[in-house]
Amino acid sequence: MYRLVFTQVLSRLDAETVHHVTIRLLRLLGMFPPLVRLLHRLLAPRAESLRVQAFGVHFASPFGLAAGFDKDAGCAEPLTALGFGYVEVGTITAHAQPGNPRPRLFRLPESRAIINRMGFNNAGAAAAAKRLRRVRHIPAVVGVNIGKTKIVPESEAARDYVDSARRLAPLADYLVVNVSSPNTPGLRDLQAVDRLRPLLSAVKEAAGRTPLLVKIAPDLADEDVDAVAELATDLGLAGVIATNTTISREGVASTEAGGLSGQPLKARSLEVLRRLRQKAGDRLTLVSVGGVEDVDDVWERLLAGATLVQGYTGLIYEGPLWPSRINRQLARRLRRHGYRSVGEIVGRTA
Repeated sequence: MYRLVFTQVLSRLDAETVHHVTIRLLRLLGMFPPLVRLLHRLLAPRAESLRVQAFGVHFASPFGLAAGFDKDAGCAEPLTALGFGYVEVGTITAHAQPGNPRPRLFRLPESRAIINRMGFNNAGAAAAAKRLRRVRHIPAVVGVNIGKTKIVPESEAARDYVDSARRLAPLADYLVVNVSSPNTPGLRDLQAVDRLRPLLSAVKEAAGRTPLLVKIAPDLADEDVDAVAELATDLGLAGVIATNTTISREGVASTEAGGLSGQPLKARSLEVLRRLRQKAGDRLTLVSVGGVEDVDDVWERLLAGATLVQGYTGLIYEGPLWPSRINRQLARRLRRHGYRSVGEIVGRTA
């Protein structure tokens, strides 16, 4: 049914308008806790085999929602109720900012992909903190993804990230430093290890006991991926999220500027995951994202060494029952292969 609605209605409307309407509907749903609890009972992962523990946090399922959907931390509970094992909100910046001019979000249905050049549009860390302080009516694991405010010069980037970390880390189950979006000028330059080390060190100190991860781009050279793995291990980070969107246009017809997500990113995201696992082993928790569409993709990422897996573009093309369906299929596959838990298959083909 959803695919018919998407093809006949949603695909004919402006992508960002549809997204904003969806967020408003989810927030409206969140205002009715009994409905949220009902959805959670119907759709949330229940199988014991899906439970995962990573960096001291317990997850109902390894499959979660990537950052970029809930930019202002306004609907983590309703999204959890749909079946995600965890929800990563953001990217949130220390100061509110409008993002880049519209249009800035484009669907590529023939490639099962999306291009965005949103530019970290959000209401800022203070507003997000206020929402994150709300009482949760269902168990929800919420990660917070932070980025650099556009108007802040690169020389002051560390201070800007630290401002966000101080406000948000105490309210997050884990914190992510995003230095890999292609839509903020100069941001990806911060992935160079000599610049990344002081930034991550400062944020780690500000984050305190909250687990800290770094999110990297798929466009990094292999040797730079290795360097980030070494740095993350050396600094004692909780893990690495691989990968963000790509600036490559291989396999798609569009030349729109921005970050490409979805199916065309699948192969490179998996390559980066395997390289990180080879370099870091199990010393880092690896979170794989990019081109994850179905249970086969989740299974492959787990085997390759990911403890957690994220999706986003698949939600756009598959609809609200997508996470619940993947969880059911993953639990069945574990049972069919004789595994008692997800942890038993993590890294088996690494």
